Amino acid sequence: MKEAYLYNNLPDGRVECLLCAHRCVIAQGRRGLCGVRENRQSTLYSLVYGKLATAHIDPIEKKPLYHFHPASSTLSIATVGCNFRCLHCQNSDLSQYPSSFREDFTIIVTGKYSSPQDVVGAALSTGCKSISYTYSEPTIFFEFALDCAKLAREKGLKNVFVSNGFMTPESAQTLIPHLDANNIDLKGNDEFYRKVCGGRVEPVKDTIRQMAEGGVWVEVTTLVIPGHNDSESVLKSIAEFIASVSSSIPWHVTRFHPTYKMMDKPWTSAETLATARQIGLDAGLRYVYQGNAYSEGAEDTWCPSCKTSLIKRQGFFVSEDILLRAEDGTGRCPVCSTRIDGVW
Repeated sequence: MKEAYLYNNLPDGRVECLLCAHRCVIAQGRRGLCGVRENRQSTLYSLVYGKLATAHIDPIEKKPLYHFHPASSTLSIATVGCNFRCLHCQNSDLSQYPSSFREDFTIIVTGKYSSPQDVVGAALSTGCKSISYTYSEPTIFFEFALDCAKLAREKGLKNVFVSNGFMTPESAQTLIPHLDANNIDLKGNDEFYRKVCGGRVEPVKDTIRQMAEGGVWVEVTTLVIPGHNDSESVLKSIAEFIASVSSSIPWHVTRFHPTYKMMDKPWTSAETLATARQIGLDAGLRYVYQGNAYSEGAEDTWCPSCKTSLIKRQGFFVSEDILLRAEDGTGRCPVCSTRIDGVW
């Protein structure tokens, strides 16, 4: 166990967790909504510190991050647990495992112990450029992620969050100095969050703003689910919000497939994804990508000025890259010299 970094003591032995926007008030002997933070004698502990449930080497494009060190490898790690209960979760074996661990406090949270030194050493030895805290929700293993991130920075590695963004301003501000990139899900409107995820949309929007303003490279993903968040009005509101933060934020509109507790919905059609992409471009976003379904050129990075294809992708892999890179990490189109937003 590890004592939590962000919490307040309250009367009667209760504690208030400050990691995510639920701000759980936890009685002694109980756990927060995530199921992996427990109040023991008025001290809040993380039950998943170093308890890795999975670790893989991935292309950075799988996060998905298309404007952050393309074609590099990232060491992806996760523990069990999540602060959402999304009906369509594609990693429910991690996020909701075991299904009753939030209610049955006798269940021991499992995982293979690794230290921050182990994680950073594995990333370096395998040639990864970054460490990605991903798969489940990294906010709930914040202490371990932050300790790894600090050490990773010292060793020249980059740090990436793949997150639902349901953080508090306190946890986001603590993380920002040690974070390089963050792909944040913006799933739908507030009704969608309340019915499908067990959350709210405004804290997610606040995190997107805070990360972008703090200098973290941000990309946004929306999994487009038929009958839930695929209306043009919902997609337009998402696109317009992203553009209001910055037109340079890439937006990934990705294909849903039936899974977990949402087996009754069909796959997202190619036509719907194409419509979503066009909505994003019409809203003024410079870079909009279709994911999980091949469409010619829809995964490529195009110059927003002269429309030259700069980075061609097939799935998670880069097949061609003609972007000009400078020593300061900026990129430019070789045809018209337009600056291409990203960390190159």
